[in-house]
Amino acid sequence: MLYSQGTKGLGRIKPRIRELVAWTDREICMEYDEFAHRRGWTVARTGFGSRSYRDPRFDQLRVLRASLIPEEVS
Repeated sequence: MLYSQGTKGLGRIKPRIRELVAWTDREICMEYDEFAHRRGWTVARTGFGSRSYRDPRFDQLRVLRASLIPEEVS
């Protein structure tokens, strides 16, 4: 049975490529992630070089608004 030399090497290269992609992603977003963490924000990775930042104080605003809105009277 013949095996392609390309597929043997690919199995060894794929983990290294994944590591490089993950490292690059962290490097691209590191400054912004640190900024967010220092302020207590949550950071969610949404893709390569992409993040979603959330300030938890927005949740407090939602609760406050809900408490200030009068309930509907039937």
